Amino acid sequence: MNYNFEWDVVLSGEYAQWLYEGFVTTMQISVVSLVCAMLLGIIICVMRMTPFKPFRWFALAFTEFFRNTPLMVQILFWYFGAYLVIPEGIMTWLNELYVFVPGAFTLFGREFVGEWMLLNVEFFSGVIALTVYTSAFIAEEIRAGIFSIPKNQLEASRAVGLSFTQAYRYVVLPQALRIVVPPLISQSLNLIKNSSLCMVIGVSELTYMARQVESYSFRGFEAFTVATLIYLCISLVVSLCINLYNKHFMLQVKY
Repeated sequence: MNYNFEWDVVLSGEYAQWLYEGFVTTMQISVVSLVCAMLLGIIICVMRMTPFKPFRWFALAFTEFFRNTPLMVQILFWYFGAYLVIPEGIMTWLNELYVFVPGAFTLFGREFVGEWMLLNVEFFSGVIALTVYTSAFIAEEIRAGIFSIPKNQLEASRAVGLSFTQAYRYVVLPQALRIVVPPLISQSLNLIKNSSLCMVIGVSELTYMARQVESYSFRGFEAFTVATLIYLCISLVVSLCINLYNKHFMLQVKY
């Protein structure tokens, strides 16, 4: 093997800064998407369990559609096809959103200049795609957590005088949420890894930046090795959180 490894090329100077910026963008799009996916997932779960049939049918169709279509296709749809169905005013606002954040500003410890757009169409398209895709899985996991609670607990709660809402709020949901937290953390991990697909629409996340470093330095092995290790570190941290959670809380949930 005649290949000479030059790690200092990608671990110093401008290329290291690019990888750091990609890491920050990856965390930004992942956090925003995760918060939105959690809220949407809870809404879809509630709609799926409501006795009002149109809501149940909509929630079922939403879940099945977004769980059974490739995420890559969804990302390309929201970037290249959504402008055909989204009102023109909203698209214009998204395209000119950078106007509302002019001048230098600091976010997540980084200094940004006026011409750089944190909230651009590519970023929003990636957030929407990751949100709807992940929320479909989150809705089903929360629903499964609620179903895992024995029905006699709900019946006992009603027998002691709690209303249906109070029984869910004080008895069922606290236990269900404790059970579904580990799979939700796993979904967070999947979302972070899936964010790498957003590079196809120009989101400058970690994989995109590693590709840029490879294009400019011709050090593809070093660039993608560093990117892989960063993803691995993120995954290990999330896995550690899951293990700590299971160790301290899951032992208390026994029937």
